[in-house]
Amino acid sequence: MAVNSAAGLATADYIVYMNDDMYVCPDWDKVIAHEIEQLSTDNFLFSATMIEPRDTGNPCVLVADFGQDIASFDEKKLLREYSRLEKKDWNGSAWPPTIVAKKYWQITGGYSIELSPGMSSDDDFAMKMWFAGCRVFKGIGDSRVYHFQAKSTLRIKKNNGRRQFLMKWGMNQSTFNRYFLRRGSAYTGALSEPENLKGEQLRAKLKRRFL
Repeated sequence: MAVNSAAGLATADYIVYMNDDMYVCPDWDKVIAHEIEQLSTDNFLFSATMIEPRDTGNPCVLVADFGQDIASFDEKKLLREYSRLEKKDWNGSAWPPTIVAKKYWQITGGYSIELSPGMSSDDDFAMKMWFAGCRVFKGIGDSRVYHFQAKSTLRIKKNNGRRQFLMKWGMNQSTFNRYFLRRGSAYTGALSEPENLKGEQLRAKLKRRFL
């Protein structure tokens, strides 16, 4: 609700959303602006690339420890080394920092309030963008932010976002990420329609029945 309220005050053409446990690296926004200029459509969802101190197996992030919190944050080391880390553009953008045209934020209704306080709201928003015709879900390798990891979500009582996503969309988040967004694979352009979903659809149907 708070994010949607803030977005409603925006006067520019694009909405940028990020968490409060992130530190932006130099020129992260210039890289994003350049990417927008190269596109012939405003129907896209971009993400900057997160640098995180712990390896959780996420193929979309860079792993490098510059501090677990503000007290241990080594800002000088980060600014010296962040640009040396290598990361290609990747498919499956949905996590903040996210960049989307304000027009499409309004068309989709932004973040879904039924998922408050926010677990799975990123994937839910990406699904809404998919149904709005978006096929450019691009994670930008050269746009970097440092993410302290789960500092925001530790302060809240979490909703069961995975269950809500399944009941709302009739598929698991893992199916959406793997077959629709191709999350973590190398970005080569607009995504194509998913194929061979019959097995996944049956599993989702059975899971919904027993929840």
